[in-house]
Parts: sequence; C-alpha cells; structure tokens
Amino acid sequence: MKAHTAETQATMTPDKALTFLKEGNLRFQNNLKANRNLLQQVNETSEGQFPFATILSCIDSRVSAELVFDQGLGDIFSIRIAGNFVNEDILGSMEFASKLAGTKLIVVLGHTACGAIKGACDDAKLGNLTTMLAKIKPAVNAVTEPSDASQRNSSNAAFVDNVSAKNVQLTIDRIMKESEVIADLVKSGKIKIVGGMYDINNGAVTFYE
Repeated sequence: MKAHTAETQATMTPDKALTFLKEGNLRFQNNLKANRNLLQQVNETSEGQFPFATILSCIDSRVSAELVFDQGLGDIFSIRIAGNFVNEDILGSMEFASKLAGTKLIVVLGHTACGAIKGACDDAKLGNLTTMLAKIKPAVNAVTEPSDASQRNSSNAAFVDNVSAKNVQLTIDRIMKESEVIADLVKSGKIKIVGGMYDINNGAVTFYE
C-alpha cells in the first residue's frame, strides 16, 4: 500500500475516510496488516503529505492511532494528550489539518479505563496535572449516575467509562463551539467530526456517529 497523494486525498470523502478507519481497526483486531513498505512511504512523503483524517487521542501507550487503525506514514494526523481534550493549541492544529492540509475527518478517540479520566474522577492533585485534570472535570460532573459519592471514583469501572464517553462528546461540542473554521467545514459537508471509544480489552473501536 502506497502513501496517499494529492490525487487520492482529493477523492476522499468524510464517509470514505471513516470507512478506511473502520476497516483498519478490523484488521488490527484480527491481527492483520495492510501490505505496506514503510521505508518506501518515507520516500513517497518526503516532498509532501496528504493525510485523510485527524485523530485526537489520549497519550496512553496502548492507544496509538496509527496502530489501532492500521495506518502508515502520511495517512493521519495524530494529536495526543492525556484525556483527549482540546485547548487553543490543539484547535489550531486541527484547523491546520482540516483547512490547510485537507483531511476530511476528525475523530475524538477516548478509551476504556483511562488514567486521566480516573484522575479527574478522584480529583487528583499533582503539580501541573491538577490544572490539566480540571479540563476533564466537566465530564465528571455531567455524568449524574451514580449519585452516591462513594461510587463516583476510579474504583467504579463503569462510571469511569461513562465519564470517558461523556468527555468525548463534550470535547466535540467544544471543537464546534470554539473553532469557527472547523464548524464551517462541518456545516458545509467538507469534513465530518465523530467520536469513538477504544476498548483496551479487545482492540475494538466503537464510533459514535
């Protein structure tokens, strides 16, 4: 499989981009890989890149977007930060990827048993981590069940995963609200933005479409 070119990127649609990721994740789950020569892709992308998707995911070492979607060099923009939330810098990166570099899809990818989500649920305090986790707290507060405070912490796996899912949705809401560039691209149908959840137990990604 060769690296994407300006021509192949031009034929890509938001729905086709999503299908590419779904197919790649199925290959990953079945321990299959597309036949690609990475060194050849180094040469093919040396004078330009034409990725088809932008993926915001967590820094978790088990959730590499290139691996879980079986993508090669030059295929996706990968943005990673603990808790997969957005700030001005990440929004700017997404605007570059979508408006200037031509990607057709933005994916906000959460994952089960997320350490950053657990830290926010437990109201963890540690240096700059305290400020970072505060950005995830709105998702914790938005999940109203269980109401028993003793069950609203990292020991409740279901609660943690529900908060992770809510964090994905709130992140998408923030992208649409805080980036006029991306919102206009979505409204015009030039790109699509979707959420997803990676299951660390089986390697499957469930998309929220």
